[in-house]
Amino acid sequence: MAAKSDGTAVSVQNDIPPTCLPGLEKRSPQCHPVGKEYSLLDFCWTLCALLVFFSDGASDLWLAADYYLRRDYWWFALTLVFIIIPSVVVQVLSFRWFACDYSDANGSGTAAAAMVAASNAESHFSTKDSDQRGAGRSAAVTGSRSSAESCCRACVWLFQSVVHVLQLAQVWRYVHALYLGVQSRWRGDHEHKHFYWRTMFENADISMLRLLETFLKSAPQLVLQLSIMVQTGQVLPLQGLSASASLVSLGWMMASYQKALRDSRDDKLPMSYKAVVVNMLWHLFTVGARAMAFALFVSIFQLYFGIFIVAHWCAMTFWIIQGETDFCMSKWEEIIYNMMVGIVYIFCWFSVREGPTRCRLLLYSLIILGENVALTAVWYIYRSQRFSDFYAVVVVCVVACSYALGTFFMFVYYCLLHPDGSVSGAYIGCCDVQVGAVSDPCISSPTSAPPPLDAVSSPPRTLQRTKGVESVPGGDIGEVFKMRTLKASRTAVPRLTPRTEGPVIRIDLPRKQYPAWDAHFIDRRLRKTILVLEAASPVTPRIQYRCLGTPKEVMEYETTV
Repeated sequence: MAAKSDGTAVSVQNDIPPTCLPGLEKRSPQCHPVGKEYSLLDFCWTLCALLVFFSDGASDLWLAADYYLRRDYWWFALTLVFIIIPSVVVQVLSFRWFACDYSDANGSGTAAAAMVAASNAESHFSTKDSDQRGAGRSAAVTGSRSSAESCCRACVWLFQSVVHVLQLAQVWRYVHALYLGVQSRWRGDHEHKHFYWRTMFENADISMLRLLETFLKSAPQLVLQLSIMVQTGQVLPLQGLSASASLVSLGWMMASYQKALRDSRDDKLPMSYKAVVVNMLWHLFTVGARAMAFALFVSIFQLYFGIFIVAHWCAMTFWIIQGETDFCMSKWEEIIYNMMVGIVYIFCWFSVREGPTRCRLLLYSLIILGENVALTAVWYIYRSQRFSDFYAVVVVCVVACSYALGTFFMFVYYCLLHPDGSVSGAYIGCCDVQVGAVSDPCISSPTSAPPPLDAVSSPPRTLQRTKGVESVPGGDIGEVFKMRTLKASRTAVPRLTPRTEGPVIRIDLPRKQYPAWDAHFIDRRLRKTILVLEAASPVTPRIQYRCLGTPKEVMEYETTV
């Protein structure tokens, strides 16, 4: 079945936990970790991220106003450009996401599917033809909708429009994430899972938006302010404050993005806050050295610096594209994503492919080290006469020491704090399996043992990909929702109490490999559908992806997409 972002096949059914042939995956279906609770550290981390955002934006605006009052109109214009344009881009993207999430275009079809899933009825729904199938239901719902609800929806649209016009989308999303996290702690068992599920979605959105903003705004702003300091030969307090806030924002968001990504994946171990802090220091010092080398070079050769940046970006983007990344749901979105990651690669390392990164990281680090040495050496040779040899040596030592410290923290992170290994390796004690005996939820087995009782009490987590053993009646590629009741009988297992399984949301897509986000985090319609189904079901549903076992099947599936 061809799978696209506007018609991803989703089936919802009450099913037993399937088992799989050994050797296809690295994880047993009984070994998924117990769901994580929203902790006080999570709340404090989000609150500090909000403060970092405010300090970065406020210091830049304050500095721009200071340039204007000093009649430095050229510096004022450049500073303001790197504030406004990235902010507008992020606001447009954020409002587009809000419109997709809050739109009621397919509300009737989605809600109907959720109700049928909750009652275990036998029915089929499609996002492509839901408007035709549910025309009568849509008219009934529209006719019975109260004026108060319509007014409330209008107020929400107005509020969000004002928030985005005022360039405060990130602030609202941070506050909303804090609210959802607190609600997940206060609510009951099922509501707790629902709010924690929504908290993970909101954190994913914030991480992607802020990562985009930092490398469109904070990184250029840092280079600009450092180059102004070098050219003028003096450091104003506001310049130092703005540069420091931009640098902290860059390091913070790189670490925060990695933490949010790992928290969203059940096949990867989460990052501890010690690892997050060390990861932030790693990027803070390496990006600081990189920005300082850029500032030294651009203070003398502005034109050559532009040529160098474009050439480096093209080379990095080509390197990323040839790696065949799989982050987005469409080809053009993937190309745009690769271009944006190319901008990130101008400043620091960003993993985009599954597998060991040792060789790629070493190659990238050597390239960056060579470029930093070359840029700094050119500045040292062609520097202005007003810089003494002692001052020049001190600047070169600062660049070298900053990069060395960043490399040191990188080794500390990967050697001591990196959450290495699979989830099954960390939670092997909860499974009745031997080390080396691997199973995978790909092929259903009516005699498979049910998982422990705590498997249902965990927040919604994704299961491993499953082989498409179910046939689609009539070959209807528009079929999206498929509900069926439990037909397989279970076999009692000693020392395990039988329990009733909740619904399983099966997505007819191969699961994206880390470090990509799962499809239900980046596909807005799929996310909205899962939230409705999760809210309507009395038991938190599990998510299961399609498993493509053979290379031939993978090639055929990618051809259909």
